[in-house]
Amino acid sequence: MFEKLGLVLVSRKKLVFIVFIISVLSAGVIGSAVFSRLDSGGYSDPNSDSAKAYEYITDTFKVKDPAVVLVIQTPDGVTKPEVATVVAKLEGEIRAESGVESTLSYWSAGGAPTLESKDGKSAFLFIFSKDTEWSSFSVLGKSIQEKYEGKYENLKIYASGTGVFAHSINNKIAQDLKLSESISIPLTFILLVFVFGGLVASAMPLLVGVSAILGSFLIIYLLTLFTGVSIFALNLITGLGLGLGIDYSLLVVNRFREELHAGKSVDDSIKQTINTAGKTVFYSGLTIVITLASLTLFPQMFLKSFGYAGVTVVVMAVLGSLVALPALLAILGDRIDKVVVRKSAITPKEDGRWAQTARFVMRRPVAVVMVSLVILTVLAAPIKNIVFSQVDSRVLPASNSAAIAAKVISDRFSGQEGNPVEIIVPKGALMGTQINQYTSEIAKVPGIMRIGDSQVAGDDVRITAIHSMPPRTPEAEQLIKEIRKIRAPEGTLIGGVAADYADAQIGIAKTMPWALLWIALGVLILLFIFTGSIILPIKAVILNILSLGATLGAISWIFIDGHLKWLVGDFTTTGTVDTGSIILVAVVSFGLSMDYELFLLSRIKEEHDAGKSNIESVATGLQRSARIITAAASLLAIVFASFMLSGVTSIKMLGFGVAFAIMLDATLVRALLVPALMRLFGERNWWAPKALKRFTINH
Repeated sequence: MFEKLGLVLVSRKKLVFIVFIISVLSAGVIGSAVFSRLDSGGYSDPNSDSAKAYEYITDTFKVKDPAVVLVIQTPDGVTKPEVATVVAKLEGEIRAESGVESTLSYWSAGGAPTLESKDGKSAFLFIFSKDTEWSSFSVLGKSIQEKYEGKYENLKIYASGTGVFAHSINNKIAQDLKLSESISIPLTFILLVFVFGGLVASAMPLLVGVSAILGSFLIIYLLTLFTGVSIFALNLITGLGLGLGIDYSLLVVNRFREELHAGKSVDDSIKQTINTAGKTVFYSGLTIVITLASLTLFPQMFLKSFGYAGVTVVVMAVLGSLVALPALLAILGDRIDKVVVRKSAITPKEDGRWAQTARFVMRRPVAVVMVSLVILTVLAAPIKNIVFSQVDSRVLPASNSAAIAAKVISDRFSGQEGNPVEIIVPKGALMGTQINQYTSEIAKVPGIMRIGDSQVAGDDVRITAIHSMPPRTPEAEQLIKEIRKIRAPEGTLIGGVAADYADAQIGIAKTMPWALLWIALGVLILLFIFTGSIILPIKAVILNILSLGATLGAISWIFIDGHLKWLVGDFTTTGTVDTGSIILVAVVSFGLSMDYELFLLSRIKEEHDAGKSNIESVATGLQRSARIITAAASLLAIVFASFMLSGVTSIKMLGFGVAFAIMLDATLVRALLVPALMRLFGERNWWAPKALKRFTINH
């Protein structure tokens, strides 16, 4: 396959490159429409009891959640007649706004005590949207916030709710993405010039990276026509697109130069590059695709989105590296080394410090392994403090108006009036005293403040229970579990925001073993096909798990315990981390670690297949690949580290987690642990049953 691809590219190089560029530009034009179609929700399990309860609430009981929640702060108290007059005027103006279906406030509800603050000086005003689409909520939230938040006559207004949060986080991520790209792209290009040694060669990663990003925008846009896609996926597309563009371009360009400098013609160099580095890129991309595809197994749209985005951008990066990049290299030929900045990068040494490092490590393998394991264990230790939750308004900067409004609600109001536990009892109207007995048991559950009035639609009954804790927290999850332990009438559904959160966490926990099994089997099989070894794939997976444990430990120490804010930037310490974000960091880090594993093992195996001893294969393989791995890892780490500039905590955590994992893997794991273990296992590294050898590839 790779030989045929090489023949096609050298014979049709200009045509291939022109068609590719036209396709990418077209994809960018069409795909730019994706930004207005992305969703900032998607944390729910659509197959859960809470989702079924939500359908009952909206379809049967015709109850809608408010799109916007306003807190009206009065100077002297909510019961003053002049306040009611001003609020009536305010409600009238809001009801006349485009997209508003109705409003409900403390005043229009006849002084409902549940809508009043503890000090009697503030009260709620709920705004309901005509449309139930998330994008419509966001548009309405933006409009209401811009027009009404702040001073209104003698009142002070705080804007919160789903629509305001959606707009605030979408807007913040878009702004942060521009900031991170404005810093990471120029800085990355400067470093690329240094790494590649020349201006012409340093442009190659941008070709692959930008084409991967624009191509992904088109595919994701097409996906939004059929399913929801999270706005957070944009960060993964840009991070992986630029990162893999750097990784794969370094590998391909360095191999092309190596073949050219060995005296081969441009065409022969392209063919050999595709047959070696191209093969590595293909299997590396396949490994990352399998790893990221595990995210599509989870029920939440938020995680599925990252699976879609990750798989798409990796496929596009591989396509650019195997088609567009070799075609351009064939066109450039020897001109790839033009405008030299650093000559040593163009003609690296055959036997340099990386080979010396490998030999040093292999002379003391046991000591190196022990010290490395101690370091990884120390880094992983804080993981014992990890507590999971879900994204809420605290993910925004504390100075953000939506975060301020959410804190006002939390501080001034005694319960989660806008986020009750919803209890749906089908045919409950026929059950009489059984319903009363059931609700009295619920009222005894710690955290339940009171039971609200019941509502009947046909024979179905809806009951609300007001709780004291924020709904997307471990405490709320435990509350739902306690309620579900109570013997309930047949068919009872527990819903509401807290139940939605609990079901999301339960859904993740149930899916996790299958996702891990998918990743483990897929990676083990692919690495076996690539290396022809049983030992090396198992060792690679174990090392990546150790590296991942250290990364999660570092994340816990920073984002749960609140350390190193001077490095990662300020954020609200909640004592928890978002479950979905942790899964994303783990999966992306694991996939990229395997990327570098294949880079290293490819060269080691190539040397071993050429007849060198295990020690010399490792030393030469490390010398020829470690420079690429370290440079690629450093540049990729810069791309992801730029996400730490984001004011959104989950994006900040993604940036730190992936950057930390990449650098840890490229240094401690690849430079020390891998050579040491290769030395300890010796020729057994390459063992596999003879019957299975026919399923492996030649290098």
